[in-house]
Order: sequence, then C-alpha cells, then structure tokens
Amino acid sequence: MSRQTKEIIIKYIFLLFALVSVIVLGLIVFSLFREGLPLFKTVSVKDFLFGMEWYPTYDPPSFGIFPLMVGSLIVTLIATLIAVPLGVMSAIYISEIAPQRIKEILKSVIELLAGLPSVVLGFFGMVIVAPWLQETFDLPTGLNIINASVILAIMAIPTISSISEDALYAVPREFKEASYALGATKFETIVQVIVPAALSGISTAVMLGMARAIGETMVVLMVAGGAAAIPESLFDSVRPMPASIAAEMGETPYGSAHYQALFAIGMVLFCLTLAFNLIADYISHKFRQTGSATL
Repeated sequence: MSRQTKEIIIKYIFLLFALVSVIVLGLIVFSLFREGLPLFKTVSVKDFLFGMEWYPTYDPPSFGIFPLMVGSLIVTLIATLIAVPLGVMSAIYISEIAPQRIKEILKSVIELLAGLPSVVLGFFGMVIVAPWLQETFDLPTGLNIINASVILAIMAIPTISSISEDALYAVPREFKEASYALGATKFETIVQVIVPAALSGISTAVMLGMARAIGETMVVLMVAGGAAAIPESLFDSVRPMPASIAAEMGETPYGSAHYQALFAIGMVLFCLTLAFNLIADYISHKFRQTGSATL
C-alpha cells in the first residue's frame, strides 16, 4: 500500500469520526426540539419565556420560565465575576511567574479540581458552605444564590485557567524578548505585551467557563435552594433551569404538557449555550485580528 493511499484512508477515517460527532449532535437537537415544540400549540412563546409563574402541576398549569431564566443568569453572572479574576490570574502566575516546582504543583491541583465530580462539590456546598452562610449572616437557609455561585465558580476556574494558560504559552517568545530589550519590567511585559497578545484565548476561556456554569445541573440542584421565584437579594433561593429539568423529569408523565415544557427549557438552555459558544468564537477571531494588527 502506497503512502498516498494510507493518507487518503486516514483522512476518510477522521472524516467518518467527525461526521459521527455531527450526526449524534444533530439527533440530540432533533429529539430536543421534537419533544419541546408541541408545547407552543397550547402555550405562547411569550407566555413561556416571560411568564412569572412556574406551576406545571396546577390546574390549569402555569409554564412561565422567566424566574428560572433569571435564576440561571444571575447565578452564572456572579460565578463568572468570581471565577474570571481567579482563573486568569492563576493562569498568568503559572505561565509567567511561578518557579518550576510550584508551577507543577499548581497545575496538578487545578487539574484535580477539574476532575472533581459535580455531586461532590454540591455535597460540599450543602454540608459546609450552607451552614456557614446560615450562621454567619443569620439567614433562614444557606441554600441560596451566593452558595450556588461560589460552587459554580470553583467548577469554572479550571476551565478558565487551563485555556488561558494555553493562550499565554502560545504567545511567541520573541514578543517577550523584544519587550525586555526595550527596558520593560516583567510586570509591564505581562500587562502590556503577553496578556494583550493572548486576549483571544483568554476571552474564549471566559465564555466557555460561563457556558459551563449556566449548563451545570447537579450543583444548582443541590445548593441553589429550589425556589422558582424572582430573587430580591443575593441570599434568596433560586431555581435555575437545569435544576428544574433534573428535579421534575423523573416524575413527569410521558407526552404531557409538563413533559414538553421541560424539553422546551432544554431548548432554551441549548440556545443559550450555543450563543455563548458563538460569542466566544466571534471574540476569539476579533481579538486575534486586533492583537495581530497591534503587535
């Protein structure tokens, strides 16, 4: 068999695997929309997205997911505000400042954190964080927005840190050497040369970390409190969309309006996650072009 033939065979093997991935994703999306779209024959899209009450078992039922959307977005936003500085700063320290020995230890710790099952972190939030919040701030319950946000931030930090670190490593060594040759300090080189050059990868890391947080199920199911209402403070309980699907799907009659509504929530989550990924791709290309033009 000639070398050219082998390359053609390998090429088509890779194409096959890529097609399998695309087909599987397509089937999942098709199934999701097939089960969720029939709901809108009886409930308008406006009432579903902006309705203020989620009472699917009442007679008549209410399928307004606006409180669930608000819960998901506010928990994700606060988790991002916590995770982004910690993730990016840790990536900068590991890639540019830390000695080799400390660098290896920190990378191992972050990789270990990424491998922790979400149920373990949720259990930690229930058993350790919730009682501490309840006692410290004199709250009726420690299962609230702050608790869920902190645990989600812990989950998002490894994603943000790892991708940001790869982006920082990818900055050409010549950029650093040129900066040092012009008399810049290490701090100035990091802030004015390395981080701007890696901004494409860092912004992508942030968006993927947010996508990870908004789609997480087990943590928000265990520590967010489960109240399907608009929160009035950061210490109120909420019920993000993934938690509703996980909590209610097992007891929902197949083919009922409630069943269809849960799939419709899945459609909304899919669209939000897709939006995060598209934004990440756009920002990545925009900053890559801007960074190349600047440098």
